[in-house]
Amino acid sequence: MQRLKTVVVAALIALPSLAAGQAANPANATGVKKDIITQLNDAQDKLTKLANAIPAEKFGWRPGTGVRSVSEVLVHVAAENVAIPPMTGVPKSTIVVPADAEKTVTTKAAVIDLLTKSFAYAKQSMMALPDAQMEGAADYFGTPMSKRGIFIALAIHGHEHLGQSIAYARMNSIKPPW
Repeated sequence: MQRLKTVVVAALIALPSLAAGQAANPANATGVKKDIITQLNDAQDKLTKLANAIPAEKFGWRPGTGVRSVSEVLVHVAAENVAIPPMTGVPKSTIVVPADAEKTVTTKAAVIDLLTKSFAYAKQSMMALPDAQMEGAADYFGTPMSKRGIFIALAIHGHEHLGQSIAYARMNSIKPPW
């Protein structure tokens, strides 16, 4: 029995790293997972390219008082990429996103690093969830939803803030680089 427990624990520890290789490539996913991975990859690619195109001194820029800055928007996306997948029952990330991350993770390098790691975790989490569980019920901020729906909402969230980030860039005379 102890050996079985050891094997199960080892498998649970290895599963996220095994899925990580699949997560970045939608060709390794099937069905709705393939579609969601494609959308997460697109949001990550464009947000990262845009973040790289925005000068570091503009990361604190905000369009008005009380509105998120460039870095705050990107850190918000990263924080939700880490916070939302566990709503589906997948293990929590080892990525630590402090509650005040939007105010404390502000350097260009740190923001892009957190964004990159958070997207990897989000995709890895979805790939680790068995297909048979995607239709299972879960709670999404008080709204009953399928686990599939939660991952779709996560992809939509990334694109929502991509649009916001494009507007921020254009307000600063920065053309999206794609």
